[in-house]
Amino acid sequence: MTEYYNYIKALHLIFVITWFAGLFYIPRLFIYHIEAWQKSSPDKEILSEQLKLMTKRLWYIITWPSAVLATIFAIWLLVLQPAWLQQPWMHIKLLFVVLLIAYHLRNHWIFKKFQEDDIRFTSNYMRIWNEGATLILFAVVFLVILKGTFNWIFGVLGIIVLGVLLMLGIKLYKRIRKRNPKA
Repeated sequence: MTEYYNYIKALHLIFVITWFAGLFYIPRLFIYHIEAWQKSSPDKEILSEQLKLMTKRLWYIITWPSAVLATIFAIWLLVLQPAWLQQPWMHIKLLFVVLLIAYHLRNHWIFKKFQEDDIRFTSNYMRIWNEGATLILFAVVFLVILKGTFNWIFGVLGIIVLGVLLMLGIKLYKRIRKRNPKA
């Protein structure tokens, strides 16, 4: 059973990684789409159509299947190791997984709007939104690796510090772009 369990765990991890890859890249494509809409014709239309195609392929060929498969393998792991559901760190991890699914579904809503050329966000908003998956990833990795209640508190504090640093980095990048638009 150990070998069998390890295969399921490996597959879960692979699909979590590919799911996050999609979640990291889709907001970037949204940013490019927003910036394409600020260009004049025909660049605006050409870029917009290309970005719609790219996001559609990323979303339906990589991100959604990875999310579904990561979830299936996660449930399988919990069936094989039901004692994990008694662990406090697992309760917190599952809370972050719910947040990840909510983040994924919100990206799906944004994706649908972009496919309809309904651009509701600024590129700066999307840059901040893009960090959501990063924060969730850090939280989950720290929880899974450290597991202890006291240790995950330090992990959560680290996530807050990381969030602050990411926001400062975004502001710095915005200043640099104002001074040098090609950056």
